[in-house]
Amino acid sequence: MNKTSIIAAAVLAMAASCTNGLKPQPEAPAPQLTEVEKAGIAGCDSIVRFERGGMLAELSLPLAYADSNVVFRKVNDDLYIGSGHGMASETLYLIEGADSALLIDTGTSIPELKQVADSLTDKPYKVILTHVHPDHAGSIDAFDEVWINEADTTNLRIMCPDRKCKISYIKEGQIFNLGGRSLEAVFTPGHTPGSTTFMDKSHGYGFSGDSFGNGNLLLTGNFSTLKASCQKALDYMVANNIRFLFNGHYFGSNPETPQRLENLIRVSEAVLSGKTLGTQVQDGMIGLNKVVTGDGFRICYSDKALN
Repeated sequence: MNKTSIIAAAVLAMAASCTNGLKPQPEAPAPQLTEVEKAGIAGCDSIVRFERGGMLAELSLPLAYADSNVVFRKVNDDLYIGSGHGMASETLYLIEGADSALLIDTGTSIPELKQVADSLTDKPYKVILTHVHPDHAGSIDAFDEVWINEADTTNLRIMCPDRKCKISYIKEGQIFNLGGRSLEAVFTPGHTPGSTTFMDKSHGYGFSGDSFGNGNLLLTGNFSTLKASCQKALDYMVANNIRFLFNGHYFGSNPETPQRLENLIRVSEAVLSGKTLGTQVQDGMIGLNKVVTGDGFRICYSDKALN
């Protein structure tokens, strides 16, 4: 089994775990929520069903586009959530400003993704990735140019060896100005070396991919890096009133919140100090043969994560 197939299997295992008692616990919703806040903090109703060996979240939001590879639903006039059919409902986001737009992540296998995005927005748009794994970078060749964190270049060579699109590199703190709103790149390594979160200060939310696990974190880095990334993102969220993060496998009830980041920090500290010992698992995916659980989540890791 090659590395791409192994990661694919790991993502499916993650999804199964998230539907077996490891549901994240979002913060209590505030009154008078906007449509985005309803979809994020409060969560939207969804049905999770199995399809073609994977999982698909059917969110209770208006349908904007659907084919055999992806479904996009409309949160409001400037935000669409795409649920891919390939690996554990891998999630894409299309965000519009007054002048331009962003497509965050490209799913697993969506050959017509450019045509789909073109049908949802008439504005010019960039394609940016939260990280390079096959369920988030699998359709990059639908586009001429894709932006990634340079630290994930090794993953790009391994997992997208035949890619043809131009690769541009995101800088820490880079601002993507869409006109009337902008997203800032915050590097949050741990899941992968180049994992990146995109923060929208004007709207009070962000997009974190798999940086904080979606309820089941595959930690390919170490706990010290994870702790630092969580603290960095938490500080940013508190300072800029970011209330939640849409993640890379969004099922309607599992946004990342400041509370989740605090809990990830506490578990990381406990593991690093030796106060908490992970449970050994057999045949752990991609070498992640230990599991530690927290409040509504778990972290899969290997011994190297203790360094």
